This record gives sequence, C-alpha cells and structure tokens, in this order.
Amino acid sequence: MPNDLIGDLSKTRLLDLIAPLLTRKKSGLVQIKGPETGEIFIEGSNIMHARTGELSGEEAVLAMMEWSTGRATFDWEATTDEQTVFMPTEQLLMIWTNREAEWGKIRELIPSPNVVFRMPVNGCPDNRNVQANQWKILALCNGMRSVSDIAETLNWQLFETSQTLYGMVQDGLLEKTAEKKVEQAVHVRRTVNGNFFPIIENELRKMMGPIAPIIIDDKLAEFGESRDAFPEDRLPPFVQAIGEEISDTSKRALFTRFMAEHLARKQ
Repeated sequence: MPNDLIGDLSKTRLLDLIAPLLTRKKSGLVQIKGPETGEIFIEGSNIMHARTGELSGEEAVLAMMEWSTGRATFDWEATTDEQTVFMPTEQLLMIWTNREAEWGKIRELIPSPNVVFRMPVNGCPDNRNVQANQWKILALCNGMRSVSDIAETLNWQLFETSQTLYGMVQDGLLEKTAEKKVEQAVHVRRTVNGNFFPIIENELRKMMGPIAPIIIDDKLAEFGESRDAFPEDRLPPFVQAIGEEISDTSKRALFTRFMAEHLARKQ
C-alpha cells in the first residue's frame, strides 16, 4: 500500500499537512497513527469522510485537528464510497481556524488540561442563571478533577469542556485552584530479546526479498518504537501489521503462522 509519510503532528499541525493536498486537488486517505488513530478521505479539494474512535464526519475532523502527537501518512490509491462529511470543506477549515483563535484566548486561563477548578470560596453570584451544561460541570468541580477528567467523565471534547469552563470562570461560577500533578506510574515494560528482529527480518525476506528491513523500520516508526527496546506486549499487533504488507495470501499465511508459533514458544 503506497503510504507516504507527510508529517509529524509534534512538529506540524494537521491542518497544515492537509491544506496543500486540498489545494493541489489530491485524492486519497490521510491516516494518523499515534496515541489515537484516525482517517480522513479527501477527493479533489473536498474532505469526504473522516473517522476516529466513535466520532465520524465533521466532528471527527475537528477532533483530529486538535491532536499534537502522531504521524500522518497519505495513501493516494485508497478510495471510499462512504461520505460522512457534508459541510463544505472551506467552511469546515474556517471553523477550525476560528477555533484556534478561541483556543489562544482559552489557554491564557487554562494553559493545560491538568488545571483544576472549584466553586468560589465566597460563593457564586446570586443573579446568575446557570445553564444545563454548566450544571453538569459544577457537579464535577470539587477541587480535585482536572479539565481532562471532566471532559472524560462527560464524554465531551476537550475544546468544548475548556470553552465552557472558561465562560464559567469569567461569570464567577468557578475559580482555578491549581494544576493537577500527573503521576507517572512506575511500570517496567519487558522488551524483546536480541534475536527477535533477526528472526522476523529473515522470515519476511523469504516472502518479500531485500525490501524486508525497510518495511520493518517503517513499521517501527509507525509504532514509535525501536529495535533496541521494543516492548513485548506490542509484539502481536506489530507482527500482524508486518504481515499485512505481504500481498500474496499464501505467503502471508505462512509468515503469520511461523511468527505466531514463534511468539507462542516465547510465552
């Protein structure tokens, strides 16, 4: 499958990666792989379909535009008959541009999703009408939950949650307390031993020839891992991803069976 790397979201916004494809009227699939995964199909100068997790359509596009980690690739041969984005692409990108401007204002007050809020010590204004979505947040703001905790509990997007919190602070309904310390769990992941990659490379070379090590390195990059410290718990999906690159069905079956037996012996 002709997947070309077009950028890293830690260095470039997704909007800046997609805009040139739309300008040049390219068609194909933009895939984002990282902590979260998503797909955006474009056809000519239009975004036709998008999906990430349980979101699809315009909401999926706007959600992915907020990501700051992940690698984006473009498959110019991929097509789809599915259409979930019906809003004109120019309008959709304008919404995101306006949202970015709104983010700039919000981040002056909420610089991190780890910020914690509570009801003011001196109480809320007596003459303020509290809206339904604000009541939901008030019920969760106990001085311990962060912005990301609230968003997760309500199943809201981070932007929606932050925007509502910002307005509530401006109206005197909430006050910022501190920033929640995110504790890094001490978890030592077992890594594969030194003979795994020579074995998988040798087997893949039998099926695909000298391109085998290049395929393996590309998949390592997609997984964000290295040969020297690849975690054992990610071996099954890694082997599956490698096998999917073998177009010949019988060869793929041989490779998959051999590697499955190899992994079973290691357990």
